[in-house]
Amino acid sequence: MERADTHQESTEQLSEGMCFVAKSLQQIGSEWRLIVLHDLQAGEKRFNEIKRSTDANSRTLSRVLDDLQEMGFVTRRLEEDAPVATYYSLTDKGVSLCPVFDAIEQWGKQWIGEPTGSALERAD
Repeated sequence: MERADTHQESTEQLSEGMCFVAKSLQQIGSEWRLIVLHDLQAGEKRFNEIKRSTDANSRTLSRVLDDLQEMGFVTRRLEEDAPVATYYSLTDKGVSLCPVFDAIEQWGKQWIGEPTGSALERAD
């Protein structure tokens, strides 16, 4: 009986761990969220800079940035001097993903090869 209890406990622990993986991927797992989060690792950027470097259209980028801001990964700063500019940067929560991106990048280099082309092509 003891052995069955131990197996059940380890299965439950594994399920709990997988649950955190699934929940994490729900927050950061969309293609565009990952691309924007990765792009902002370089530091604060204006909307149009992110748009240019990611090849995202305005509507998609606006939606993704709003989502990331709402989830606490990105902060938005409005500069009202002429011309008005909106800047985006990673919060501490967003910065905490940098080692994750580094690990994914290393994995990709080992198993997929060096990326070429636009950010969208790299994400495929």
